[in-house]
Amino acid sequence: MADTTFGPQGWTPERLGSLEGKTYVITGANAGAGFQAARTLLTKGAKVVMLNRSADKSKAAIAELKEEFGHEADVSFVRMDLASLASVREAAEEVLKTVPRIDALMCNAAIAQVPTQQFTVDGHESMLGTNHYGHFLLCGLLFERIEESKGRIVVVSSLGYNMGIKAIQFDDMNWDKNYHQNRTYSQSKLAQMMFAYELQDRLAAAGKTDVEVYVCHPGSSRTSLITTSGNFATRIMFKLMSLSPMVQSAEKGSWPEVMCATENGLEQRALYGPTGRMEFVGPVGKGTLHHHAYDKHVMAKLWELSEKATGFIWAR
Repeated sequence: MADTTFGPQGWTPERLGSLEGKTYVITGANAGAGFQAARTLLTKGAKVVMLNRSADKSKAAIAELKEEFGHEADVSFVRMDLASLASVREAAEEVLKTVPRIDALMCNAAIAQVPTQQFTVDGHESMLGTNHYGHFLLCGLLFERIEESKGRIVVVSSLGYNMGIKAIQFDDMNWDKNYHQNRTYSQSKLAQMMFAYELQDRLAAAGKTDVEVYVCHPGSSRTSLITTSGNFATRIMFKLMSLSPMVQSAEKGSWPEVMCATENGLEQRALYGPTGRMEFVGPVGKGTLHHHAYDKHVMAKLWELSEKATGFIWAR
């Protein structure tokens, strides 16, 4: 049943008031949904800090935003490669030096459908390493600043979490035996969700109610995600799909994460995104969340494994 909290049109950026004085840190914000989220936040006077891998693409994105919103638009970037834990640590250090408040950390960046097994510099399967471990470490390193600001963590997942093996393959985290571009990607997105829901539980148990954690997905939207990492057949298939009404614009794909970063009164143990056909497109609201995404035993085990993999122990 569709969520009617925000009326038949669902959540739209028209609900946003002034965001002056607020700061949003977005990973992967030089293109696609991350770039569109930055645009929307800037229209309301927010400060946006992008954490991106490519300096050239970041400079081009910032130039485009300043052309649209004026030279005084408060948008900057810090170089960060989520596939390198050392790079994440350096970027977090830079953010802590230069960004006095974080109203929301938006974990938007991802790689998808990598056709053959690849590894991060730290030896982890590339999609799990980039999408999950990189963000796990980043959120931990920036947590105190977010908490000081009574801010939020927004994890951008994917409907893919429900299309894989619906579990974490603890006996073969690198998928050495059964690597598959789609199923392995699905596990990385499931891992991100489990991190968020386990963090919710840990914050509640510690009585830390100043930080809210939300999970969303963009539905099916026209971004560069598949075109930058998918194989030729996947790219062709997505190109054909993108011409159909089952795919929406990158701007609409960004609305769930902007909503989760700004809207008050949202439920934390939920999955937000399009609520229309197959939840690929349509009005933004609370969608379907399947139980395997917050299986407590699996979440707790993944958390411990993630601390070991990243070398970062969250404060108890």
